[in-house]
Amino acid sequence: MELNDGNLQTLTEFMRKTLDPDPSVRRPAEKFLESVEGNQNYPILLLTLLEKSQDNVIRVCAAVTFKNYIKRNWRIIEDEPNKISDPDRTTIKANIVNLMLSSPEQIQKQLSDAISIIGREDFPQKWPDLLTEMVTRFQSGDFHIINGVLRTAHSLFKRYRHEFKSNELWLEIKLVLDTFANPLTELFKATIELCQTHATDINALKILFSSLTLISKLFYSLNFQDLPELFEDNMETWMSNFHNLLTLDNKLLQTDDEEEAGLLELLKSQICDNAALYAQKYDEEFQPYLPRFVTAIWNLLVSTGQEVKYDLLVSNAIQFLASVCERPHYKHLFEDQNTLTSICEKVIVPNMEFRSADEEAFEDNSEEYIRRDLEGSDIDTRRRAACDLVRGLCKFFEGPVTAIFSGYVNSMLGEYAKNPGVNWKHKDAAIYLVTSLASKAQTAKHGITQANELVNLTEFFVNHILTDLKSQNVNEFPVLKADAIKYVMIFRSQLPKEQLLQAVPLLVAHLQAESTVEHTYAAHALERLFTMRGPNNSTLITPAEMAPFTEQLLNNLFKALALPGSSENEYIMKAIMRSFSLLQEAIVSYIPTLIGQLTHKLLLVSRNPSKPHFNHYLFESLCLSIRITCKANTTTVGSFEEALFPVFTEILQNDVQEFVPYVFQVMSLLLEIHTSSIPNSYMALFPHLLQPVLWERTGNIPPLVRLLQAYLEKGGATIASSAADKIPGLLGVFQKLIASKANDHQGFYLMNSIIEHMPTESIVQYRKQIFILLFQRLQSSKTTKFIKSFMVFINLYGVKYGAIALQEIFDSIQPKMFGMVLEKIVIPEVQKVSGPVEKKICAVGITKILTECPAMIDTEYTKLWTPLLQALIGLFELPEDDSIPDDEHFIDIEDTPGYQTAFSQLAFAGKKEHDPIGDVVSNPKILLAQSLHKLSTACPGRVPSMLSTSLNAEALQYLQGYLQAASVQLV
Repeated sequence: MELNDGNLQTLTEFMRKTLDPDPSVRRPAEKFLESVEGNQNYPILLLTLLEKSQDNVIRVCAAVTFKNYIKRNWRIIEDEPNKISDPDRTTIKANIVNLMLSSPEQIQKQLSDAISIIGREDFPQKWPDLLTEMVTRFQSGDFHIINGVLRTAHSLFKRYRHEFKSNELWLEIKLVLDTFANPLTELFKATIELCQTHATDINALKILFSSLTLISKLFYSLNFQDLPELFEDNMETWMSNFHNLLTLDNKLLQTDDEEEAGLLELLKSQICDNAALYAQKYDEEFQPYLPRFVTAIWNLLVSTGQEVKYDLLVSNAIQFLASVCERPHYKHLFEDQNTLTSICEKVIVPNMEFRSADEEAFEDNSEEYIRRDLEGSDIDTRRRAACDLVRGLCKFFEGPVTAIFSGYVNSMLGEYAKNPGVNWKHKDAAIYLVTSLASKAQTAKHGITQANELVNLTEFFVNHILTDLKSQNVNEFPVLKADAIKYVMIFRSQLPKEQLLQAVPLLVAHLQAESTVEHTYAAHALERLFTMRGPNNSTLITPAEMAPFTEQLLNNLFKALALPGSSENEYIMKAIMRSFSLLQEAIVSYIPTLIGQLTHKLLLVSRNPSKPHFNHYLFESLCLSIRITCKANTTTVGSFEEALFPVFTEILQNDVQEFVPYVFQVMSLLLEIHTSSIPNSYMALFPHLLQPVLWERTGNIPPLVRLLQAYLEKGGATIASSAADKIPGLLGVFQKLIASKANDHQGFYLMNSIIEHMPTESIVQYRKQIFILLFQRLQSSKTTKFIKSFMVFINLYGVKYGAIALQEIFDSIQPKMFGMVLEKIVIPEVQKVSGPVEKKICAVGITKILTECPAMIDTEYTKLWTPLLQALIGLFELPEDDSIPDDEHFIDIEDTPGYQTAFSQLAFAGKKEHDPIGDVVSNPKILLAQSLHKLSTACPGRVPSMLSTSLNAEALQYLQGYLQAASVQLV
């Protein structure tokens, strides 16, 4: 694309269309931009637009488009084409910092993000002058520019907070500190002075305090991994100024807004974080400053109001106290009973209260409430911080703290009992207090795993939780109902089974509650209970125990999806999936009605996929419906195809990228169930599956390969007879996959299926070319993964076509090639092959080479015979990997290695491992003994003499064992 006015005009027009609410205008415009983004100069045109366009909307749109383009394409992925040309990369890096600093704030933020994305890949090696270019701008004195630099530096360095330690990281941080730490310290001092100079100028203060907040965030990032020398030397400067800022109360900076945190609150919150970091990590160096920080933060907590705008500040301040009280040598600060009582009374109890703001969120912003409360993203809530402080105090003072709080809990419950309608918030706080007191250790998978012995959880459940769950009106006191459900969920590992069984029907009833939080919690609690393990790896709650409630459970779950606000509720869909998996054949009679609801839901969400987890569980539930029903009766597969294919066709035709990999997985599952030949409806789709454009997207590759394998398994002969012209396309896919280090194993899966299932005559003309391609890849890049797959492939070839055919095809490519492959690859590397089926294929293949290939006995290859046998015995006798994979019912989707946005593996579309050799060989060791016996009877004396001269004693001993087990001898 040329850099000219015509192209700028075209881009402007298409950008305007991407903002159109009408999908028929918006979608084609998005597709157009997607189609041109691979062209050289495209990003430069975007930068030109955002700098020079007269229309502010277009400038912002170009900035957002540019950032997203960088996010998608800047990283160079091995084996994939470089999506941004080198000249464009150079031009972007040369201009972007200047452009970012001279742009208005809205655009500056987008470009700042783009710089940090590029920096993550290129800094420091490929962009060494980035920092110096930024630091020199500190001298400008213009705080619009300075804040732009600080914002960019913050987004660039904040990853230091969660990176694993490594030499590379240390070197990068050292480089950053050498260039950045001193100018940052000087800027900090200068900004503090300017704050004093302009103490009465509100506009100046706003800009200066934004700078101080960014400087404080950078301080946190640069000090996170280790205490840098420069910061240690300047600790007095940093800490005394931080302390002064904590105690500062400038009336000009106070805001009237009760919701939004002001600049002063944001700065003080960050300083609390910085103090907590030093108290935890560098306590020795921080010791002189600690008492005054504890005093300042305590005063801050006691004097700060309950408004939402102070939430971050209060929670960070409490987190500071929590991190201090856990350290053994600060223990003395908290030992006094009065101090403990004071902390409990003035800090913990007030911050556990359910405020009107929480009530509003519960009712009107349930998604955010759930995210914070259930998923632990409540890091910055007061309740979470107060809960952490209780846990911290319990580390050394469990007895006294439990005693103080027991009094509070009893008085709160007493208040509630006097007038439940008015005082329900007292009970809510009491439940929260009990929960934070009782929880010592928690995991997402098991809930609370370690509890405070001083709290009787079962008694509290019976007296205070069950009553709420049993109440006939599920819509009364929804907050208390949600609390009760959450109590069951988090203490599920501590409560006895009979109480959990008592709770199940009550939870099922709560699925019909109007409150989104309440019915979501009920679904989540049921899903968690269903994944609890009982004896011998089965589920704790059995399908038989669920029988009385099965119909109600399924009805209520599907009805809950129709409740306002829950049409795409991922917790409900996950509970549907887990219920199907738990109940198994008990759901068969319900599936005919439920499958219609699931496919209708799929049709709706496919038009605008916005909830990836919901969609994932929806496809998992479809897979379970298919597997469970077809296990009972395989002929029902046709009715599933009738229900699903119209929706699948729409998804494939509209190219709904998020759903295409799922569709291929479900189609594989359906096709694998068919017992007879391949249906025509599948054959009609076959040519489309070979289109190169489908294989461009990495997320499509694993499911597409599996689908093609299913085609080959069910219809190898059909493809050979009615679609022979498509075989070159199939081999083209293999060629593309084999060239990629990331996907070569997928290429082998496909080739192994071709070898196993295609009629010999249909691929005979391509065989030599296949081997040549593999040798070219071996020469260009020989990875362990490739070698293992290559070994399985050549042995499978030998099993299928015979050892002589294998030797002949190698030697036809180049004389003596067969010997080279055995000597350089098979003998030294075969022990790396893992997996029972893969090992079996190699064992049977090598046995055939040893005993059915005359060239191994009578040519120069004979010297390889004993080393090859030795390698085979090594393969048999090496320790096996005997770890058993988790039963799929217990798998959490987020834990599976295949779960990512590009390709999400469906656990319940799981493919049974296929053994191409099957029952023909049940024990490869016996096969080896029998084959050696057969060979020795054909040429008496040869085999024992080869063994006695060069096989080592240990291997010989193993071999004697195989011969005995097979009841044969060598002659």
